[in-house]
Amino acid sequence: MVTYLLEFRQVSISRACRVVKLPKSMFYYKNIRDDSETIDKLNWLADRHPTEGQDLYYSRIRQQGFLWNYKRVRRVYLLLGMNRRKKTKRRVPARIKVPLAVPGQSGEMWSVDFMSDVLVNKRKFRTLKVIDDYNRQAITVEAAYSMPAARVTQILEYAIKEQGKPVCIRVDNGPEFVSKEFRDWCAQKGITIRHTQPGKPMQNGYIERFNRTFRENILDAYLFEDIGQVQQLADEWMEDYNYKRPHEALGGLTPNHFKQIKQP
Repeated sequence: MVTYLLEFRQVSISRACRVVKLPKSMFYYKNIRDDSETIDKLNWLADRHPTEGQDLYYSRIRQQGFLWNYKRVRRVYLLLGMNRRKKTKRRVPARIKVPLAVPGQSGEMWSVDFMSDVLVNKRKFRTLKVIDDYNRQAITVEAAYSMPAARVTQILEYAIKEQGKPVCIRVDNGPEFVSKEFRDWCAQKGITIRHTQPGKPMQNGYIERFNRTFRENILDAYLFEDIGQVQQLADEWMEDYNYKRPHEALGGLTPNHFKQIKQP
């Protein structure tokens, strides 16, 4: 305001300060504080520790030997808008490419994957499929409107009771499979998780081939009025798939027959 009066009303500094009731000392005051180093340090910490807050940043700064006081760090922290909640994208850890090998025995590797479709009323549903890579056996096909991680682990619990515990489970990087609940459950069971690389579905090639067969024979072949119809047809198809349908990859044997004659 004082600057405006000086420029457009051509009054003295004393009169302008008197009009706006501003001490002349404040008008002449120049801020000589340089916060560039503090700004750089806070930005550096935010890049490497995005989930931490001001107090942890301050503790890290003090541990690194900087003698800035809490008020200074707080002022710059607010100036940079770091107190506002930010949406951060969850990063998928680096995945190692593992060749798609044929397991040597049943239960060595299970593959798990999802598929989606809609009922005639346009309501979406999902199907969770679990197969044994050794003999391509369909262990379970479960249909539901919603399939959170808790439901996935529950389905796998039932499968383990019937088939025994697998050594390893191969999955993609879907939210259910990277969740803490799924990882903790596998750790508790002593099951190794093998994630495919993002954008590389053929690293889970056995179940991708299974998905194609399931879609052609069930999802694309029928119109479903409710989730119960999906589950009933899936159960009937799975029975035929395991015990009656010959597989070229198994030398013309069914998964059940292959397991009986090949399992040591």
